Amino acid sequence: MSITSVRLSAEVEQPLDYLAKKLDRSKSYLINQAVKEFIARQSVEESRWEQTLEAIESVNRGESVAEDDVNAWLNSWGTDDVKATPKA
Repeated sequence: MSITSVRLSAEVEQPLDYLAKKLDRSKSYLINQAVKEFIARQSVEESRWEQTLEAIESVNRGESVAEDDVNAWLNSWGTDDVKATPKA
């Protein structure tokens, strides 16, 4: 495990101290958890952005489904005659 120094502002340090005591955890543990969660969220955001760019590219290539086809498919959900997923 490596050591990294972090300067915390008072507005972060005070609540961190409080939480560490309340949860009976070290500040290092809480900081590690916060950084892990941030990294995970950033990974999800990056993935969503890549998917968005792929979707835009597919629309630019003309690979889209008509709104009426999508609505008909969605409206068939929960009925005895569920329609097949519409294709581009």
